[in-house]
Amino acid sequence: MRIRYKLALLFTLIVASLLTLFSYVIYEDSSRHRDEVFLGRLENKARTTARYLIDVKEINNELLRIIDQNSLTALDEELVLVFDPRNKLVYSSIDDKPVKYSRRLIAEVREEKIVEYTEGVYDQIGLAFPSKIDSSKGEYVVLASAYDKFGKYKLRNLRNTLLICWFVGVGLTVLASGWLSAYFLRPVATINEKIQHITAQNLKERLSEGNGKDEIAQLAINFNQMLNRLDMSFEQQKSFVSHASHELRTPLTAMKTDIQSGLEETLSAEEYREILRDLFQDTQRLIGLTNGLLQLARPLDKVLRRNTLSVVDLLLDIQSHMGATQKVTDICFDPAIFEMKPDDIQVTGDESLLKTLLTNLMDNACKYSNGHPVYITIERQQSNCFIHVKDQGIGIAEKDQERIFGAFFRGNNAIRYTGYGIGLAVSQRIAEWHDGSVSVQSELHQGSTFTLRLPLA
Repeated sequence: MRIRYKLALLFTLIVASLLTLFSYVIYEDSSRHRDEVFLGRLENKARTTARYLIDVKEINNELLRIIDQNSLTALDEELVLVFDPRNKLVYSSIDDKPVKYSRRLIAEVREEKIVEYTEGVYDQIGLAFPSKIDSSKGEYVVLASAYDKFGKYKLRNLRNTLLICWFVGVGLTVLASGWLSAYFLRPVATINEKIQHITAQNLKERLSEGNGKDEIAQLAINFNQMLNRLDMSFEQQKSFVSHASHELRTPLTAMKTDIQSGLEETLSAEEYREILRDLFQDTQRLIGLTNGLLQLARPLDKVLRRNTLSVVDLLLDIQSHMGATQKVTDICFDPAIFEMKPDDIQVTGDESLLKTLLTNLMDNACKYSNGHPVYITIERQQSNCFIHVKDQGIGIAEKDQERIFGAFFRGNNAIRYTGYGIGLAVSQRIAEWHDGSVSVQSELHQGSTFTLRLPLA
């Protein structure tokens, strides 16, 4: 069943249940009130008749019967029976008709003093009535019954009114709930229709976000954000393939040209050695590029080996390693690092990957610093460790600072430097797998500061 119909049905059932409950309460309360009022009138009638008959000597049965039949308080189809202390019928409001009564009921009235009951459509009451003139004679028993014609009519009219209101209310609820559910779910239908037309070929399509405040608008916003991420992933994938093809094609083309030149021409030994040197450099470039692509492509969760590592030891190991490729004076470590104990700042992670990450950051800083020193500082804040790598090089344009962590991206001012645009992408990926991050602050011609954040062990 569609959600629209489920909502309409549920709302209708709730309203129908409430209407049924209210109608039942109203009807039962009205019925109880009618019983109380009519039985009160019937009791007054019984007591008045008994008082006239027993305590007023001037009134006999015939006169009392005339009074009862012509009283303004006479009830429909009323019947009053009076029994003396010996249970003998001494008065009947209708002496021309035989009257049936139960002696067991009379005995019950004498015991309970007052009894209310119903027989068919008639409300009846029995009460014990002592004589005020001579109480030694014992108690009389008065049985009275009547038909509440007006009260029953009002009750039937109320019942019919409640039934009509119930059906009208439920009918209006069905129409209203159907319209409301269709109205409020219309944006969902629109979203569904729009989604059906979004494919890999038109990921630029976006859903209408409406007022941006309700749940459906939030759903559209979240879906659009997901489309943005998918679109970005597709663009990155296409860019990755395009850049990878270009980067691989360039050294391969150069190698092909060198090989063709060596095969087609007669060259001297020195010229052949020059060709071999070019081939060696192109091969090295291919190896570096391939290694970078492998690092980007491989699933890190399958190679990640987590151990508790000292950040100080990691930095010192990298310093000694980079001494072979960089001038030691180019990388200036904060003196406080050398004063720290190995267990002062520890993180959990893969030693090899973290060394790759830090080496990439330091290599980039050295490459773009134009001979200026690179400064390494470390700090601890709450549950995180921050490693800052600062250079005084060419800097990064503000518009490029969010893009430099994408594969193969290189700023316009970095084209003259050797590289593939892979290192920062690999570094960010390694940091994320260690629940950390890499961020950058930079100004053109002023230098850059890359900050690695890692959670403490």
